[in-house]
Amino acid sequence: MSERSAVQRQHAGDSALLGTPTAAYRDADGLPDPRLGTAPAPATLPAAWRAPRRLGPWRDSLLRRLLALADVTTAALVALLLAALSTGGPATAFWAVAAAPAWVLLAKLQGLYEGDERSLRHLTVDELPQICLWALTSTVATLFLVWVSPVTPPSVAAAVASFGLAVAAAIALRVVARFAWRRIVPREQAIIIGSGPLADETRRKLELFPDIHVDVAGQHDEGLTEAELAGADRVILATQSVDEALVAPLLQYCRANHVKLSMIPPVRGMFGTAVRLNHVADLPVVEYSTWGVSRSSLLLKRWIDVVLSATALVVLAPLLLLVALAVRLESRGPAIFRQQRAGQDGRPFRMLKFRTMVADAEDRLPQLVSFESLRDPMFKLRDDPRVTRIGRILRRTSIDELPQLVNVLRGEMSLVGPRPEQVELVERYRPEHRFRLLVRPGITGPMQVFGRGELTFEERLAVEREYIENLSLGRDVRILAMTFSAVAHAKGAY
Repeated sequence: MSERSAVQRQHAGDSALLGTPTAAYRDADGLPDPRLGTAPAPATLPAAWRAPRRLGPWRDSLLRRLLALADVTTAALVALLLAALSTGGPATAFWAVAAAPAWVLLAKLQGLYEGDERSLRHLTVDELPQICLWALTSTVATLFLVWVSPVTPPSVAAAVASFGLAVAAAIALRVVARFAWRRIVPREQAIIIGSGPLADETRRKLELFPDIHVDVAGQHDEGLTEAELAGADRVILATQSVDEALVAPLLQYCRANHVKLSMIPPVRGMFGTAVRLNHVADLPVVEYSTWGVSRSSLLLKRWIDVVLSATALVVLAPLLLLVALAVRLESRGPAIFRQQRAGQDGRPFRMLKFRTMVADAEDRLPQLVSFESLRDPMFKLRDDPRVTRIGRILRRTSIDELPQLVNVLRGEMSLVGPRPEQVELVERYRPEHRFRLLVRPGITGPMQVFGRGELTFEERLAVEREYIENLSLGRDVRILAMTFSAVAHAKGAY
């Protein structure tokens, strides 16, 4: 009999396991907290889940303190700005700084210190709506305190500038805090329970996203022994079959020992990507998104595309001219490369890019790759001999994509969407691949922020399907924000 079967038989009833409260729950620093009552002692759990006593989740405590320090610094910067823009001077700064505790309290109420601990992957861009609301309420609280103080109240312009600074500083400082935290603390050691495609894909995601800050310490498809679980900070359950007899004792153990627990749903095909989990009282309900995007959302998305692309073309005009000149000076041929790509509903259009290859690159392509021999309808050559020296720099920085802002103005593309593919490759799509033609292609999109050229065709389709099935303006803003980080790291850019 396997260990897992023994676990299931031993814990077929939960009441026996939960009825022996002998071990104290611990607080966030790993110390016994009598206010939380008691928890099932690890000794009552099956031998497969036992592990030595832990010191507590100090990593998360340190991150919360770093984020709080970033928020206090934001409050101080707002205070300095108010002092500079008002007649009160140092007195205004004093009263504004006095509101710093309110900034931390409001951030706590917004849940801005717990997101990292609750999620396997949590980024600053995930908090953008909360940060904006927090910056607004905190700025209002600061202005109110200054207003009731004996100094001259700041102007409306100073108040608006303070809010803008609060948003920008909070985002930047929180990014720095998380970066510093990842450099200071060791990566979490995770144990994956499971085997097969689900466990392999979990490993793959941990490799693609180093910001998750987790290393796989081991992988097992049966119950764990004490030695195998020793030192684990997180358990990731990625088995094809999950039942309550397996999860319940594991959950109790993780709660009592401050080991994080993540579970990958085994019925991924049933759930898909367009699902949300809600509750009716204690009853969990899986809701499927089966409706389209509203016309007003699509109109607003188009309006944002036009405004931002037109603004970017004006602001970046000097850079565009310099890049065009550099391309022309290095090799013969036009500065702008035009290629037929498949747009929304498969309609062809001429996509614009800065030329990054030699002038006869299209003629030399059959010597390097045959479309008919491709396993999947996509290709990306890591060391393409046709790329010029300037072109290699433009590709790594994604500057070669900037002329597509003109395609956005024409309505052929959007700022965010699936990347447009060559018509010859789209003609080889199977019916299940054509969903990515339902929306306008984008300059950036899920592929660019989730791995770029490192993604396989199936991985690319998966992230693009998730984007299309959950299309929203908030998601577009998140992808735009994540694009800057993806470009800076240049992973998968070639």
